[in-house]
Amino acid sequence: MNTLNATLCPAPARPVKVLQFGEGNFLRAFVDYMVDIANEKTDFNGSIVLVKPISIGTLFPAFKDQDYRYTVLLRGLEDGVPVEKERVVTSVSDTVDAYTDYDRYAAYAKCETLRFIVSNTTEAGIVLDESDEMAACPPRTYPGKLTKFLYERAEHFDYASDKGLVILPVELIDDNGIELKRCVKGLVKAWGLGEKFEKWLDEACVFTSTLVDRIVTGYPRGEDQKIWEKLGFEDHILVTAEPFGLWVIESEKDISGELPLPQCGLPVIFTDNQKPYKQRKVRILNGAHTSFVPMAFQCGHDIVLEAMNDDLIRNFMEHTLYDEVIPTLSLPKDDLMSFAKAVTGRFQNPFIRHQLLSICLNCVSKWKARCLPSLLGYVEKEKKLPEHLTFSLAAMLELYRGGHLTEDGKLHCERAGQPFELQDDPGVLKFFDDRKSTEDAAIVHDFLSNEAFFGQDLTAVEGLEEYVLAAVCDIEKNGMRCAVEKRFS
Repeated sequence: MNTLNATLCPAPARPVKVLQFGEGNFLRAFVDYMVDIANEKTDFNGSIVLVKPISIGTLFPAFKDQDYRYTVLLRGLEDGVPVEKERVVTSVSDTVDAYTDYDRYAAYAKCETLRFIVSNTTEAGIVLDESDEMAACPPRTYPGKLTKFLYERAEHFDYASDKGLVILPVELIDDNGIELKRCVKGLVKAWGLGEKFEKWLDEACVFTSTLVDRIVTGYPRGEDQKIWEKLGFEDHILVTAEPFGLWVIESEKDISGELPLPQCGLPVIFTDNQKPYKQRKVRILNGAHTSFVPMAFQCGHDIVLEAMNDDLIRNFMEHTLYDEVIPTLSLPKDDLMSFAKAVTGRFQNPFIRHQLLSICLNCVSKWKARCLPSLLGYVEKEKKLPEHLTFSLAAMLELYRGGHLTEDGKLHCERAGQPFELQDDPGVLKFFDDRKSTEDAAIVHDFLSNEAFFGQDLTAVEGLEEYVLAAVCDIEKNGMRCAVEKRFS
């Protein structure tokens, strides 16, 4: 069987418009996939150059072996029906290692047609480190690389206003574009690059903040041979993902005309305020995970799909979203209902085996960020407790309860006599380790009143302590499933 290459999938040469720091699965199944569709359906006519942002590891030899072609396979549910959609992506035209081939990398700063810089350098990648060096080839940090690249571009084009770039970070931190620009500005001052360059950054460049959403499951190990047979060729950098996607791009300047992704039917939103969309994702998608997973795991399930096939748990999750979370959000109700429906479909994706315990990582801080605002918002609006969210708080407490902390820094617990481990902030794990034998009422009070966990004393919320205590006592006496059935069947 032949390996995917330009002969099997020809494509026209296109000018370089995107420089991308990172070659990982997410960017390839998300940004590069969308640009490929824009090339097909609009006059965007641009190619992407991939830059290796760190000095170790790379997929670049495989890219070159396949003439920069690879397949994206989207698998999931659409209207409740399993679908598989494959697309050979041809939007990538080159790869360059900034460390071993610095001159060729730096030459792209002088590229006439370059307009966009995309990055996914992990949350730790956007950090200001004033010890980084302008003279290094390349600078050590991503903000350092970006600052030097932009400076050399500005100098080469004599600070022409039409040679600025649009910066599109997709790192998973709040206000990623604002934070990246703060880091760049910090290095401009630390390196003494001058007011002229700083003004060019402000006036000619656009730093966007983005929100991205797509589960990318990566290379399908164990399934690759079967998929190759179906495709008719080998593809060693094949990437799988779910069909759902969302890219919200926030900027002060309107760049929607330059990046014609919505015109292709792609799930891209240009806005001057991404916060309502961030809130929708955190409260509905992430909040759904965090609110039902501790309960579902204690009911005997191990993966999200199993839990969603359990009517009791799926109904619990849906009532949480539709009855308690959505009423607290600001976007139009139809938009919120549609998003919540999509979340249910994503959780039922038969091609994804998402482990419940992996979702439970740092569960207490996640509950504070994802669920507590909905609970408090509901209480403020409805003047009563949201029962599903309140029960989820009791279920989370029970997940941690009884575990013992060991030298490996994990809380060792049991479910039906079988061991499992929880990872969280050391303070959270010590709290439960110290209270292995504490009475129900005492541990509930200590837990809810712990301001280090929740940022406030939750025993002040009328009726909350009493409800959680009753639920904990019921779970202890009758088991998780019986406690859920008693309240929500």
